[in-house]
Amino acid sequence: MRKIPPGRRGAYKLFLQEIEEVKRRGYKPSLLLHSCCAPCSSSVLEQLIPYFKVTIFYFNPNIHPRREYLTRMQENRWFAEKIMGVEFIEGEYDPRRWFKAVKGFENEPEGGRRCPICYRLRMEETAKLAKEKGFEYFTTTLSVSPHKRADWINQIGLELEEKYGVRFMVADFKKGGGYQRSLELSKKYNLYRQTYCGCVFSLRDRREYERRKAQGSL
Repeated sequence: MRKIPPGRRGAYKLFLQEIEEVKRRGYKPSLLLHSCCAPCSSSVLEQLIPYFKVTIFYFNPNIHPRREYLTRMQENRWFAEKIMGVEFIEGEYDPRRWFKAVKGFENEPEGGRRCPICYRLRMEETAKLAKEKGFEYFTTTLSVSPHKRADWINQIGLELEEKYGVRFMVADFKKGGGYQRSLELSKKYNLYRQTYCGCVFSLRDRREYERRKAQGSL
């Protein structure tokens, strides 16, 4: 299995090296991009579109409630198709599948052991679809968030690369100003920005944080 160079910028360096290799080939390979929302996809698409033929795959059974899922999905579709001009595929929304996957980890804090299970579920579905449809690469927007660990995300991606035989684009999309650029693009296009990661447990934690903040106990 491929290894990521050590250091905080190791994944970002590998990403830049991969881009240089793609540029030398002289054509745009196909890439299936798992996206969690429009804001996170914004700067990631901006980085990838010059070098890849990108298709967005929106597969997020973790998002709760359904109206939140639909809001994020519709915003992401609009941004992908109308602003960035890329194809958008919506995966199946089956929260029961997600709850089954994270069973036993309900009380984990946001950023704890439940999160890599959630990453893997969504990324594996992306790798499967990439294999099925003949994409040359797959990756995810998840690492653009400063609240998500790129080392976990990239390790999962490389394991799925081995399993499905589709090259994973190693990246830490928050680096090189990626997260800041996502904020700028969100403001420019007035994109809906959610206040919690997505699942019912992150919503629980967010509400508790807001309660404590209102009481002055933080």
